[in-house]
Amino acid sequence: MIEKTPRKPASFTVGQPASHSETVDEAPRRPRAVRNLETVVAQPDIFALSDEEAAELEILDPLFEAPERKGWSLSKILFGALGILVSFAVGIWTEDLIRALFSRADWLGWTALGVATIALAAFIAIVVRELIALRRLASVQHLRKDAADAAERDDMAAARKAVDALRSIAASLPETARGRQLLDGLTDDIIDGRNLIQLTETEILRPLDREARALILNASKRVSIVTAISPRALVDIGYVIFESARLIRRLSQLYGGRPGTLGFLKLARRVIAHLAVTGTLAMGDSVIQQLVGHGLASRLSAKLGEGVVNGLMTARIGIAAMDVVRPFPFNAEKRPGIGDFIGDLARISGDRTNKKQSEK
Repeated sequence: MIEKTPRKPASFTVGQPASHSETVDEAPRRPRAVRNLETVVAQPDIFALSDEEAAELEILDPLFEAPERKGWSLSKILFGALGILVSFAVGIWTEDLIRALFSRADWLGWTALGVATIALAAFIAIVVRELIALRRLASVQHLRKDAADAAERDDMAAARKAVDALRSIAASLPETARGRQLLDGLTDDIIDGRNLIQLTETEILRPLDREARALILNASKRVSIVTAISPRALVDIGYVIFESARLIRRLSQLYGGRPGTLGFLKLARRVIAHLAVTGTLAMGDSVIQQLVGHGLASRLSAKLGEGVVNGLMTARIGIAAMDVVRPFPFNAEKRPGIGDFIGDLARISGDRTNKKQSEK
């Protein structure tokens, strides 16, 4: 094998790059006056928001909650006093009934006393269950705030705490098994707080979001069809209320809320409040513009048009409920909008219109 002689060291002269070459001093330009300039008037920005409109948009944020009033209002005092009076009346009536039955026959009195004891125990169990449901609903709302705060501050410790709370809520949901298993393998990994929140939202909440969209779409379709075939407007209103209430409860159960009766009433109140503050924005969501833009207004009959509108209203209620009951705010995932459902609803109405025309 031939050995190669090493190359002798050599020196090279490196020239200065052209970009670093010395700049030629130029004489400064003399100031001069320019005449006949056209005056350009600044046009007002039609998209600029005033202070009042900015405050309204802040309220539109699902995370925003008006500060709770402290103290007792007159309505709370009234209903509290009436509740105490009704409790006293029920207690006195039950005692008089049991005494009267004892005077008739001892076995009747003991039977009434046992039934009253069972009713009291069931009432206490119902109260405890409702309190647990209210606490669970409040914990979901607090978790939503904590997750948003951890993502905003990029706090890893706060993010892990929020993720652990979400995993405990989703432990009984089979749709999240794969996501929880993936997060279990990342326990010892170092991940930024914001990225951990986004990863958790993608792996755990994405399957639930997909099912929530299906629930909202199916409820909107049912409302649209029932409105199109119902003979009375009262039937339309009743079915919309029934379907909306069932949709709110099912969405809450889907995300692990499981509200009781009082929890459902409180949840429905929050959804209605969310709809109230976003009512003006809903028309800005171009519902009517999309209907006209797709040329559907001229093709649909009046009854089918009412069905589409009621279906869109049900979809709005479902989206608002999704904003309220979702444990994490929409960050990595896209928030659904009315435009995601209008095509399917219009397609159903268009199919029904074509079917009627073919039958004729």
